[in-house]
Amino acid sequence: MIVHTVGELLRQWRQRRGLSQLDLAIAADVSARHVSLVETGKSKPSADMILRLADQLHVPLRDRNQLLLAGGFAPRYTERPLHDDALSAAQDAIRRVLRAHEPYPAVVFDRRWNILMTNRAVDPFFAQVAPDLLRPPVNLVRLGLHPRGLARLVVNLADVRAVFRTRISRQLATAPDPGLTALYEELLTPGPDEASDQRIDGDVVIPMILNVDGRELRLFSTITTFGTPMDVTIDEIAIESYYPADAESAAYFAE
Repeated sequence: MIVHTVGELLRQWRQRRGLSQLDLAIAADVSARHVSLVETGKSKPSADMILRLADQLHVPLRDRNQLLLAGGFAPRYTERPLHDDALSAAQDAIRRVLRAHEPYPAVVFDRRWNILMTNRAVDPFFAQVAPDLLRPPVNLVRLGLHPRGLARLVVNLADVRAVFRTRISRQLATAPDPGLTALYEELLTPGPDEASDQRIDGDVVIPMILNVDGRELRLFSTITTFGTPMDVTIDEIAIESYYPADAESAAYFAE
């Protein structure tokens, strides 16, 4: 197991963001020399300095805790399960968003795309999925691409796979994660006849086209996240809300 110093970790994040030491120094209002000394381990940064640099590097809260630990400090951000009483206000907000979006489907998932909550509009779609795929934790990517999952309903499966591939590739570029990497390698690694940078043609958004009971539904989605979170769980939650892309699809849900 490789143990990195806080300076090494900060340098990795800086390089990942494509910033020079001078760029980071200007953004954090410190000297470039100080950034250099921190990265080389010649200067031990305070916890506040670590967090100041991490903020400018847009480091996720989970990884900020790792930076603090590497610097010899206690983690600053808690990580509670979503059902914890301390997160009751967040739970209530999520439930309100889910209910308000009905009759259209919406799902809540974590950084590894494991489904945490759904609204009632999702139930009819899950009813057509093999029961073993709905045993927790239910992974949205695996469920969407599995032949006994939602893939059997998806008309444009290649497009949907390409969208998943693009989104998870961007996630990994922003914040590497072993579990997410394993998910990508399992389900999204391009085959020999499939380009990894496959371009998806569309007008404004790429719809997911489903064949349900002989009717073709076209859906697009939006992503909602919490602003200024202070808990790791809340920082990593996303709510994906699906909307009808045409009048026929809207009529299906209205019925």
